[in-house]
Amino acid sequence: MNQHPDFLLNQIHGPQDVKQLDLAQMKQLASEIRTLILEKDAVLGGHLGPDLGIVEATIAYHYVFNAPKDKMVWDVSHQTYPHKMLTGRALAWLDPEHYEDVTPYSNPDESPYDYYAVGHTSTSIALATGMARARDLMGGKENIMALIGDGSMTGGLAYEGLNNAAIEKHNLVVVVNDNQMSIDDNVGGLVTALKKLRDSNGQTPENPFTAMGFDYRYVADGNDIEDMIAAFEAVKDVDHPILLHINTLKGKGYEPAIKDEANHHWVLPFDLKTDKTTVPAPDGPTAASVALDEVIKRIKNDEKVLAINAAIPGSFGLDKIKQNYPENYVDVGIAEQESVAFAAGAVKEGAVPVLFESSTFLQRAFDQLSHDVAANDLPVVMLVAGGGISSNSKTHLGIFDQVMVGNLPNWIYLAPTTLNEEKAMLNWAINQRKHPVAIKIPTKPVPMGEEVSADFDKIKYQVKPGKDVAILALGDFYTLGQEVAEKLNATLINPVSANILDKDSLDKLAKEHELIVTLEDNSLDGGFGQKVASYLGTNKVLNFGQRCEYTDQVPLKQIYQDNHLTSEQIIADIKVNLND
Repeated sequence: MNQHPDFLLNQIHGPQDVKQLDLAQMKQLASEIRTLILEKDAVLGGHLGPDLGIVEATIAYHYVFNAPKDKMVWDVSHQTYPHKMLTGRALAWLDPEHYEDVTPYSNPDESPYDYYAVGHTSTSIALATGMARARDLMGGKENIMALIGDGSMTGGLAYEGLNNAAIEKHNLVVVVNDNQMSIDDNVGGLVTALKKLRDSNGQTPENPFTAMGFDYRYVADGNDIEDMIAAFEAVKDVDHPILLHINTLKGKGYEPAIKDEANHHWVLPFDLKTDKTTVPAPDGPTAASVALDEVIKRIKNDEKVLAINAAIPGSFGLDKIKQNYPENYVDVGIAEQESVAFAAGAVKEGAVPVLFESSTFLQRAFDQLSHDVAANDLPVVMLVAGGGISSNSKTHLGIFDQVMVGNLPNWIYLAPTTLNEEKAMLNWAINQRKHPVAIKIPTKPVPMGEEVSADFDKIKYQVKPGKDVAILALGDFYTLGQEVAEKLNATLINPVSANILDKDSLDKLAKEHELIVTLEDNSLDGGFGQKVASYLGTNKVLNFGQRCEYTDQVPLKQIYQDNHLTSEQIIADIKVNLND
């Protein structure tokens, strides 16, 4: 049911309707959009601060330009809720029954006003340069624009894009949305450069953008609709590269988001009256807290440990290290490539780097994982969070980390089944100085388990004997394996590693069982199960995981059903194969 039938937004079915508004109506529209962002995020969670801060610029853009012919590439697309409301998708905010009709990121499957499925940072300028060159080749005249935040400007691809954008021959506008914030506090020399520009109203001679050849423009208040309309009108149809620097307020319109920007970049469902999350806190230790406690213990013991992350300290609770042990903490910005290369450099000089990475963002650092770390066989330690099957947008899936890391030489990828096993793996990884080690942090609740003192120099499977069927249940799918094994009286195995096989155990299991079953919370292609099947080389192996595909906001229950990942389906498939 539409909760706001009197809202002006009900009359906005596309940018053509925005163009009919006067200034007072546009200001009313901005207020309505903020109200709806807050109401929906309070129910479902989502990106809050970035969307609240970009409202006026979005309205001005659609007032001035002629989308979808003129094109805006939204970097990361953390800030596209207002854009979606103005391009025919407002019902997904006006009516709670339609809240889940749209995805939280730009999505060309959803609307002709979205040009890419984008959820990772720093790509917009590079995409826009290709679009501009192709437009010229095709004889087009449309405006091409990239909007990128100062946080996204900490990623290396942004500079590769700028380097090429500056020499484009015709229209290309880069809008730098400077809200003085990234996902967490912004970092690096860029912070200094942008501050000098803001403090001088864009007049400082120390301007990195003019040094590159851009026609530079500055808007002191990017949340003023009139100023933004004037700025966009001034750059529309200009026949050379322009960099438009706008100063905006992240979280505008919601005081808690302004006072605490880091914790309001993305929010869990919350109470609008108190700003408190309505999601209960975990009861007891978690996979993240166990890892954090172990690293802190090492730091307190004066070990030369460096906790390194790429702009997501909140995902791991790293503020404890950031605030109390700043010399042992490094945030490189939204730059996974830099984080991995930084770790490689640190370990070469004798430090013990512990990388805290997200599965979905780790793909940006694939070359460094291979070239800088694996090829040099450096004992970097890496904790990978969010690796597993999920209902996320297709830009934020966590099913490819095993495929990336597990198929590179020298990397050892461990997958704990309990919190104590995770602790033991991290201890061993830090102590050993031979190879790079990654640990797949459980994404599902796992038990504390018994204390573990294993040495992981040689991978040795942990076997609970049964009969007929051997179930190798990796990481946090071990619990699923237990369900199946109990109902079939099957042998249950903790494989310990996602990529290093215990071949002696596999030979024995294959000899003593009619069927080998692998379970993994990961893409099947290139994953653990295929390694087992390839080694054994028989038709006695049955692999369970997710098909290699991009799912987009598909409910987890549906993904499990589609991939035969419920215990009932697995048992049925096993019985069919046993009877063949």
